[in-house]
Amino acid sequence: MKIIAFGGSPSKNSINKKLATYAASLFENAEVEVLDLNDFQMPLFSVDVEKEIGQHPLAKNFLDKIASADILVVSLAENNGNYSAAFKNVFDWCSRINGKVFQEKPMLLMATSPGARGGASVLDIAKNAFPRYGAIIKATFSLPSFNDNFDVEKGKISNVELDNQLKEIVKGF
Repeated sequence: MKIIAFGGSPSKNSINKKLATYAASLFENAEVEVLDLNDFQMPLFSVDVEKEIGQHPLAKNFLDKIASADILVVSLAENNGNYSAAFKNVFDWCSRINGKVFQEKPMLLMATSPGARGGASVLDIAKNAFPRYGAIIKATFSLPSFNDNFDVEKGKISNVELDNQLKEIVKGF
């Protein structure tokens, strides 16, 4: 079983990438590939740019990575209540090549933030939108107050109750 995991943030120290990496590690007997959005930097999408350069090869590469997965583990950063611009740009370029960006793959959809809501706004947006783009959302998970509930040195959730909740979700796959 192959898992593609990524955080929807371009931050080099992305808390969402850390959460996605940890969640993906909980799947037994899985090959995990963690993507970094920084490897998929493209010009800001517009139909004018698309007309000028065509389909961007990095978008094709991202879609190929999605195609190689059996399961997607995605944790979205929340910027002003919505997707990060970096994720939205990758998503926009990819959707012009394949409207079913997530290619009917089962997905664990998550979000975290330093705040108590744990990226709840972006999680709600994605939960409603992603199925239209080929995501089969099997479960969602929000980790509130990342700095209080995640041990960065150990690379895992430190709050036992929340950690057990995520482990139960993974077992359900």
